[in-house]
Amino acid sequence: MTGADAGLGGALTRLRDALTEVRYPLVLPGAAAATSLAKATAGQLDDYLIPRLARLDAPLLAVAGGSTGAGKSTLVNSLVRAPVSVAGARRPTTRAPVLVCHPSDAAWFSEANLLPRLGRTGSAGGGIGLLVMPVAVLSPGVALLDSPDIDSVEEDNRALAEQLLAAADLWLFVTTAVRYADAVPWELLHAARDRGTAVSIILNRVPPGADAEVTPHLTEMLAEHGLGGVPMFVLDEQRLDQHGLLSEQAVAPLREWLDELARSAAARAAVVRQTVDGAVAALTPATARLAAEADAQAEAVAALGASVDNAYREAANAVDQGIRDGTMFRGEVLARWQELVGTGEFMRGLQAKVGRWRDQLVSAVTGRPRPTDQLITAIESQLVVFVHGAAADAAEHAAAAWRAHPAGGGLLAAHPGLARVGPDIDARADRVVRDWQRGVLDLVRDESGGKLFAAKFSAYAVNALGLCLMILVFAATAFIPTGAEIAVGAGATVAAQKVLEAIFGDDAVRRLAERARQDFLAKVDGLLQQEAARFHAVLDGTGVSTQDGDRLRAAAAAVDTARRADPISQDGAAG
Repeated sequence: MTGADAGLGGALTRLRDALTEVRYPLVLPGAAAATSLAKATAGQLDDYLIPRLARLDAPLLAVAGGSTGAGKSTLVNSLVRAPVSVAGARRPTTRAPVLVCHPSDAAWFSEANLLPRLGRTGSAGGGIGLLVMPVAVLSPGVALLDSPDIDSVEEDNRALAEQLLAAADLWLFVTTAVRYADAVPWELLHAARDRGTAVSIILNRVPPGADAEVTPHLTEMLAEHGLGGVPMFVLDEQRLDQHGLLSEQAVAPLREWLDELARSAAARAAVVRQTVDGAVAALTPATARLAAEADAQAEAVAALGASVDNAYREAANAVDQGIRDGTMFRGEVLARWQELVGTGEFMRGLQAKVGRWRDQLVSAVTGRPRPTDQLITAIESQLVVFVHGAAADAAEHAAAAWRAHPAGGGLLAAHPGLARVGPDIDARADRVVRDWQRGVLDLVRDESGGKLFAAKFSAYAVNALGLCLMILVFAATAFIPTGAEIAVGAGATVAAQKVLEAIFGDDAVRRLAERARQDFLAKVDGLLQQEAARFHAVLDGTGVSTQDGDRLRAAAAAVDTARRADPISQDGAAG
């Protein structure tokens, strides 16, 4: 591993890559929040942590944030004694946030070290981008950035405000005597506290006489929320000058504090270390949450896939049962078979009748092909209908299982055709049946080859024996509903079996029938798997990986290990 890849910086880069790759596409309770958190965390790594770790001694960035109308822009303008940032409650969403710094620091910020994704713009109002404005009145070492309102009615403004605050070494959190208890500011202050960001509070527009009441209450609230001891500056309510600025006297304490930071490399380093180390430490719980949500996504995909497999496995079992219980040997198939072999008294004198059945069968096959063709057609038709029904039931059951799952409904809505069989199911089922029938004939040919078939049984056509084998497969344990059909069906079954046994022997017939049955089930299972693959293709298309959770945990563990082994230095880069 190279120097660039090693240490804390390399570990953070790999975590960023993992966060960028993870997806939460399934509609689960925590998916939307996880998507936002992953994006925000990867963004902070790109915008702040990775570039800041590369240059811990670079100028400090203080971002002014707060609610609509709190006076952020007025404060920044007043600190630099010029209207550099547009003030007012209503601002265009495309305005460029303004960063002001000493000219000697402009290169660091202009070269997009921090906030590289935001890019740079050449003028105020020049589109989304960071406008860097060198101002000689500021001391070198500290820059000020005016962010959009955290509670803006424009979603893009709120997102931009969060992005800028996440890239700050120091928050200058601006609130007012009227709105300091609002919920939205405290949500962001909690986020700052949880990731260890250095914060100072600017209590703005305090009416005359209210300081004695408001300031102690805000101090108490800060302590209750784990932010006790943060620097706080109180600005009285006052008239702005002709340039829209607060008086120099009003902003003097804050200005002096910022100048002290600028003059003291150690003080700046302490602020940067606090924010960077806190932000790195906060990556562990954030990534653990994201990994858990990634696991939930993978578990949902597995559960949905299992429900599909179960539905089509049940369909395959239904086909097997349909063969075993004689479902196939009814209606048209039974009628055509009876036409072929006759309907005599099958249950008496079987041995004596084998010769007559054989002669009838040979005569039908060699002299009257139409009944044979009709039987083959009946078998094909009934098998296709049977397989189609099994596939349709499986699709319906799989779709029902998906509808019952939190993540499945959305996938079905996006792919409504899943609940039905594939459009060419009958054509594919017909190919399966025809392939199976050819395979049955091949079994008969292979078996007859070793029994002097041509010499002893030349009168028996392969097709006739193949039909007997098919009937035996479907009617070996046939259950026919009525008493009369029991006798007819059982007798017809015995006819097929006895003809085959007379030629191949008992063991061979049982073996041939089982092989033919297994071959049919395997071919049908292949078709059902094709149908199930439609569902699995949708799951694969979500991009959910079973490895995402472990990949995130491993990346976070590597960051934690690197943080302990390579603590952030006071005067240079870490890692």
